[in-house]
Amino acid sequence: MLPRDMQRLEHILEYCESIEDSVARFGDDFQSFHSDKAYHDLICFYLLQIGELSGQLSPEIRAASADTMDWSQMKGMRNIVAHHYGSIRLEIVWNTVQRDIPTLKAYCLEQLDE
Repeated sequence: MLPRDMQRLEHILEYCESIEDSVARFGDDFQSFHSDKAYHDLICFYLLQIGELSGQLSPEIRAASADTMDWSQMKGMRNIVAHHYGSIRLEIVWNTVQRDIPTLKAYCLEQLDE
């Protein structure tokens, strides 16, 4: 793996952990997330950063992990957060936190342990 990919995966992992920490602090339920603007602003910031970093991964790592990770979906979430924040559907963001972030974290840990 290229050193720059390792560095980006390390940062993505940090953002995944920050999302987990935020969920532990603010609440692990959609109602808490939905009712607290600071909470969803914070999560959206982390998702934006993950999307930005995933867009900078090399074509080699993207191709090697295509069956495991949907990097274009992460980049797409970044674009939604960056360009359509006022109309973002919080249910989609919450589903991303609950479903995709654990998978992404596990992938990063696996890659960084090799």
